[in-house]
Amino acid sequence: MKTLGNLIINGVGSVNGGTFNKVEINGKGTVNSDIECERFNCNGTGTIHGAVKAESLNINGSASISEAVHSQKLEVAGNSSIGGSVKSDEMVVNGKAKIAGDCEAEVFRAEGAFKIDGLLNAEKIDIKLFGESKAKEIGGRKIKVAQHRESLFKLIKSLYPLKLEAELIEGDDIELEGTSALVVRGKNVKIGKNCEIGLVEYSGEYECSPESVVKELRSI
Repeated sequence: MKTLGNLIINGVGSVNGGTFNKVEINGKGTVNSDIECERFNCNGTGTIHGAVKAESLNINGSASISEAVHSQKLEVAGNSSIGGSVKSDEMVVNGKAKIAGDCEAEVFRAEGAFKIDGLLNAEKIDIKLFGESKAKEIGGRKIKVAQHRESLFKLIKSLYPLKLEAELIEGDDIELEGTSALVVRGKNVKIGKNCEIGLVEYSGEYECSPESVVKELRSI
């Protein structure tokens, strides 16, 4: 078995992709083709003209990936832009993530902001709103969207819209705050404060805050 090498960019560099043990971008790096590695860390500014497949993928700086991302664990603490779809066992967004395709995970957790042009699909979705977030559709077994409770929250709310927008949210157990959606469909649905929902369809339990608007309600 050939031992895989590492790809480390500390200054400004442009290299070809390939298969590595570790890929680390600490400066300003461009990779001109697909990357496959055990660990991918972007602490600086990285531009990947291709797809990335990694067991663990950490974006602490700024990363632009033109195609799909496949990883066991994907953490975004900085700023990321992904031109394809994302598949990950666990995705954590503490910074800002923009995904042009679908995002599929076992667990999706966000305390930052995200924009997903396609479907966000995960068994468990836990979102704490910290900036405006959007997904075309959201599907999962357990979906929870909450607004931050800190005293800083009022200041942030006055500066940035703390809102999640989606056309459709569908799951078994759904608990929402600060959400704007055309349709919410689930077994047990709890609409908390600051929501605007066009239609809620539910088959189990339903609860709605007086601080929210649900235009149409349907038991299915």
